[in-house]
Amino acid sequence: MCGRFELKTKFDDLPKILKQDYPKGLQTRYDIQNLIRPTDPVLVVKNEGRIKTTFMSWGFISPWTYDPFDKKRPRPFNARSESIEEKRLFSGSWKYKRCLIPASGFFEKKYRIRKENYETFWLGGIWSKWTSPDGAELESCCILTTEPNELIKPFHHRMPVVVPNGLEEQWTEQVKDTVELNGLLPIMMGWSPDGWLVENINKKETNQMSLF
Repeated sequence: MCGRFELKTKFDDLPKILKQDYPKGLQTRYDIQNLIRPTDPVLVVKNEGRIKTTFMSWGFISPWTYDPFDKKRPRPFNARSESIEEKRLFSGSWKYKRCLIPASGFFEKKYRIRKENYETFWLGGIWSKWTSPDGAELESCCILTTEPNELIKPFHHRMPVVVPNGLEEQWTEQVKDTVELNGLLPIMMGWSPDGWLVENINKKETNQMSLF
């Protein structure tokens, strides 16, 4: 499971693919985020014919919901990769709207999990676009989870899907058929704990980035 993460990477050190096409003003307004929680705005890399960086709300909003701001309706911030194809809420996004969410660490209780070299990594996710009757759009996303590896298993029974560097386009581009889609399944089977570590941390400082 992934209910908190951070992005403490400076703008100049962000992955190059994230800076190919990004929102106007991001470079000057960008700030590190010490604690990112569900419903917060997050940076997301998506692909609708070309790679593009945008902001989305973390918490999946159904594209056919009547009121996306109805607090009584759940907004999943995680989705189980094993059942992603079976659930009506997620199956369309799994086929056509996969995304990448940059992070420098994620949290399980009082522990931070990060790469030993502090390298930014990609959380694998799916996204959705809700459109109002008057044409206003709201994009949201959630993070996929999988079975834990040996590093995470002592702390939680689930862990986020991490997409390896170099597979950004393969993960985000729209697939032509089931064979191509099935080719993505090994990415969600889990990742090697080599080069990762777990830190015991104290209370985290909140530092959010605003949508603009």
